[in-house]
Amino acid sequence: MAHTIRDIAAALGAEAAGDLEIKVTRASEPQMAGPDALALAMDPKYAGGIAQGGARAALLWPGADWQALGLQAAIFAPRGRLAMAGLTVLMDPGPDIAPGIHPMTAINPGAEIGDGAAIGAFVTIGRGVRIGARARIASHVSIAEGAQIGDDALILQGARIGARVTIGHRFICQPGAVIGADGFSFVTPEKSGVEEIRETLGTREGIKDQSWTRIHSLGAVTLGDDVEIGANVCIDRGTIRDTTIGSGTKLDNLVHIGHNVQIGRDCLLCGQVGIAGSARIGDRVVMAGQCGVNDNIFVGDDVIAGGATKIFTNAPAGRVLLGYPAVKMETHVEIQKALRRLPRLAARVAEIER
Repeated sequence: MAHTIRDIAAALGAEAAGDLEIKVTRASEPQMAGPDALALAMDPKYAGGIAQGGARAALLWPGADWQALGLQAAIFAPRGRLAMAGLTVLMDPGPDIAPGIHPMTAINPGAEIGDGAAIGAFVTIGRGVRIGARARIASHVSIAEGAQIGDDALILQGARIGARVTIGHRFICQPGAVIGADGFSFVTPEKSGVEEIRETLGTREGIKDQSWTRIHSLGAVTLGDDVEIGANVCIDRGTIRDTTIGSGTKLDNLVHIGHNVQIGRDCLLCGQVGIAGSARIGDRVVMAGQCGVNDNIFVGDDVIAGGATKIFTNAPAGRVLLGYPAVKMETHVEIQKALRRLPRLAARVAEIER
């Protein structure tokens, strides 16, 4: 679909200059842009690519000399990535899910499907499910009995939504996610080796045979509004109460949320983050890739954890963490500096001993 520079600028709430009737059909990196593309060069360091491509118009930084760059039109973005968000919404056609309900679906007669739904082939929807208006559900999705999903949901191929799961409005779920599987809860009739080690921090009286008894998950999962779930995310349902995720929170691919976990509003959890059972995460928490959180601890509001950080104890609100185990970021930097000095220090100590 073609868009004029004028229409794009209006959608972004941005200033524009030049021939505003130029039409573009796609966005492109500057060096790869053709006449039909809007070149994306929101930082001066990308300006050189414009001459290598053939774009007539570009999304530029404020104050850029667009005419000197050989362009016929320009849009100015004070905050580049925010402009990218608006541009991608405008240009993304979304998944091709035909309106209506595909004949190759299995929908229980007791399910309620809202007005304007689009449901693809091989979708199964269980008894007592309620799906809000304008839902778009791609092929091979399964929604188990009693699940409740709000308006304007987008659920992509192969997602699995378990029994009694409750989801708010404007939910986005990427392919392969599983929401509402059983929690990983087991117990031994006698005190287990894990319990012993936790109490003694390493001492064991003796190793003995033990078997695991399963604890079933009677709770479910509750997600707020505007939650987004990445591909192959797994969210376990609670043992007694629900596992909960607050409105506006976004989970990247391969994130695992254990049973009974409570996550606040507007959090951002990047790829391969793992949250162990019964942990509590505050609002606006950001965890970079491969972060881990121990069970039964609390991470306060506005905590930011760098990549691969492992949080074993309660983290105060606003703390910036890094490392294994997690420490304040500035402390981690000092630790790493000290580690690099260790070989020289060891050599000096050896020389003194000689």
